[in-house]
Amino acid sequence: MTPEPDTRLPVCDTTLRYVRVLERRADGQVSFEFSIGWPELAVELMLPAQAFEAFCANNRVQRLDT
Repeated sequence: MTPEPDTRLPVCDTTLRYVRVLERRADGQVSFEFSIGWPELAVELMLPAQAFEAFCANNRVQRLDT
């Protein structure tokens, strides 16, 4: 008899938010990765610098680039 595969997912704390800045462009845009729960799984976003700072504050992010 073959044992059942382990289908449990790793724990993901969705209250944790992460940002890694990739580039601060000369035109004022900030390119960054944003992730929830797992810093290894991220989406790439771009915002104007002021909007980026507000985004980070609103999401209470942990910065991974510092």
